[in-house]
Amino acid sequence: MLANFTDIKQTVRELFLPEQQKTEPLYFYGRVLVYALFFLWGLNLMRAPMDEAMNSVMHNVDLPIHEAGHIIFGFLGEFIQYLGGSLMQLLMPLIVLFAFLIKNRDAFGASVALWWFGQNFLDLAPYINDARDQVIMLLGGVTGQEAPGYHDWHYLLGRLGWLRYDHFLARLSHGAGVIIILAALAWGGYILYQQFENMNSDAAEA
Repeated sequence: MLANFTDIKQTVRELFLPEQQKTEPLYFYGRVLVYALFFLWGLNLMRAPMDEAMNSVMHNVDLPIHEAGHIIFGFLGEFIQYLGGSLMQLLMPLIVLFAFLIKNRDAFGASVALWWFGQNFLDLAPYINDARDQVIMLLGGVTGQEAPGYHDWHYLLGRLGWLRYDHFLARLSHGAGVIIILAALAWGGYILYQQFENMNSDAAEA
């Protein structure tokens, strides 16, 4: 039993924190620039008021994925169809994350995908927060008040009897997004630190 646990632990470590091979300086500093961009972008998203998430450039990336989710999950029934948009927003970054980890063995790329996963929680928070009020302008130029049955989270929380918890669930989603983005930045930063140490070791040996 202990041996199996050790093997699993080693496998997980090799996936998420692999031993870094020699990295070319140009490739490394390119990654540093990418990390700096996502670091500053993440800080800006986390510090902004909750509703500002829907004004981010990333919202325009997430929105088509959200709409595709309604179609993909539509055959599973009405409730899952409504949930499918938000679910697809969260599934897509995870699919990319595991593709980086398992196929490419690229933990840094996976950390960027984890950042995207966290950003989607931030993106969903204002939509959840609007479940009772239904004043956010939705795709098609209407609000939930103007088009009954059009607002995903009004329908979902209404079916569950949780409409009165919309603000709490929105804060929960926002908080989860912040924690995940911070974890992604810590993960990516550690990978870059390992690569930097590897470069220094090579230089010292030379």
